[in-house]
Amino acid sequence: MSVSRFRSRWWPAVLVAAVAAAVAPFAVDFTAGAAPTAVTLPPAGAPFDYQINGGYTPADGVRVVTRDREDVPAEVPYNICYVNAYQIQPEEIGEWDEDLLLQDADGEVIIDEEWDEALLDISTEEKRKAIAEKVNGWIDGCADTEENGFRFQAVEPDNFDSHLRSGGQFGEEEAIAFARLITDHAHEAGLAVGQKNGAELSAERDRTGFDFAIAEQCGQYTECGEYTEVYGDNVIVIEYSADGLESACDGFGDRLSIVQRDKFVVTDTTDGYVRKTCTDVT
Repeated sequence: MSVSRFRSRWWPAVLVAAVAAAVAPFAVDFTAGAAPTAVTLPPAGAPFDYQINGGYTPADGVRVVTRDREDVPAEVPYNICYVNAYQIQPEEIGEWDEDLLLQDADGEVIIDEEWDEALLDISTEEKRKAIAEKVNGWIDGCADTEENGFRFQAVEPDNFDSHLRSGGQFGEEEAIAFARLITDHAHEAGLAVGQKNGAELSAERDRTGFDFAIAEQCGQYTECGEYTEVYGDNVIVIEYSADGLESACDGFGDRLSIVQRDKFVVTDTTDGYVRKTCTDVT
């Protein structure tokens, strides 16, 4: 998903001690023989807001917020850092080597036309490592960002499902291999990692290393159960329609963090802004 980026500043922090106590650590050990790395998962079922197109003061009671990697953490108990890991923001395409862009047989860069985003070419181990080096630098930036005592505790690498748009040039195995390069690095930095979409690959958690899930429109497409089968209640749901919100809330409203946002995830002072939760479903 493409977002425009700008920074915001918020009121002084007074809840640092409460933040530390608000969520419990979770030991991650997805590789046999690996030393477990303690990361902190989002509190299951907590009120959530999705602010990847610019931060704003969260509504009362919100405990979990996702913001873009170039934004600052919200003053809430749990913050997730959005990183476009498998595709490229339109304004950033010039920052990538051409050979790392996925191209068709005519040498044309393959674009996710819904968001005008070029796909990254993760078809080979060499290219995956080169792409991961850049993405992991962004993840380090997430881990190092602090504002008024609040920090990011997790990262959301978007477009895990880009293989569905690759024209068959890479598939699930490459997506999984690339995910592992990201999750291992994030865990070393002390960050949990959310599987973003790709419901059909949830069962590969042991191989990807994801800790929880962030699912767009799983209510709309009746996929939420595919995530909960693997991640239990550690699933955050983002819907973009009233029908999707109603479906997600009917099936999982007492278990999961669920929010409806407008498609372009604009700020609360922008025309078209929508934020609804299960309490708004009649």
